[in-house]
Amino acid sequence: MSTTQPFATDAARWRAVVARNAAARGAFFYAVRTTGVYCRPDCSARRPGRANVEFHATAAEAERAGFRPCRHCRPEQAAEPDRIIAAACRTLAEAQAAPTLHALAAAAGLSPFHFHHRFRAATGVTPRAYFAAARRKRLQDELAGAGTVTEAFYGAGFGSSAGFYARARAELGMRPKRALAAGSGEQIRYAVAHSSLGPVLVAGSRSGVCAIALGDDAAALERDLRKRFAGATLDDGNAAFARLVRSVVALVDDPARGHTLPLDVRGTAFQQRVWQALQLVPAGKTSSYAELARRLGV
Repeated sequence: MSTTQPFATDAARWRAVVARNAAARGAFFYAVRTTGVYCRPDCSARRPGRANVEFHATAAEAERAGFRPCRHCRPEQAAEPDRIIAAACRTLAEAQAAPTLHALAAAAGLSPFHFHHRFRAATGVTPRAYFAAARRKRLQDELAGAGTVTEAFYGAGFGSSAGFYARARAELGMRPKRALAAGSGEQIRYAVAHSSLGPVLVAGSRSGVCAIALGDDAAALERDLRKRFAGATLDDGNAAFARLVRSVVALVDDPARGHTLPLDVRGTAFQQRVWQALQLVPAGKTSSYAELARRLGV
């Protein structure tokens, strides 16, 4: 899985302002030169002209630039990212071996039960599932630059070849050697759906899911996929697969969940929710929206 930071460009930020996209809350603030005021992306006040707008990463940055907070959306009171959960996600993303629930809870100053409940409420996945998502991304990145499969799985944090090969197809959607060879010989279907975090591209082979990518631009996501799997045959014309992807994204997308968390954390959690939902569908098959909803318990 890969993540291009949503709302990373001024164009993407302006689109969020125009749409009053609540999913962008906390990602940036916009300031209006003609009024001297700065706002949240989803502010309900009258929308300014694009030529009069500039963007700032934080409320403090906007105030240092001489802007005062909007009285409508009170951006200076914007909730700080949930530091406990964000810190735990950083720990999980950087760990070579999965931290125990007790260790994560102790670092957060919470009981294991309350930490687990709070983590899942904020991200929609368990700490172990978040770690799996982060390690999967490391593995894919390692395979893109490694000379051998062994280098890749050790670099990604798999402690043994047995542990790696037991999970390889599920993690990569193909044999590791084929992933190392840019998907050589694979037939890969892919489709793009729209989510609160932007376009999401999902690709699958006969063995399973091989890519879930988020970004600002669907065309850029497709270019990245073609580069990554240059040795594979890619197909974006499978209507049943496209319906499946749209159904999964619609079911797991929750703009309000963890909206104060950093965007990269939200992106990783979202990708893992998509991946988990797709594991409920046998490789090469499709499923109805109603059937997926039943399996997901929603």
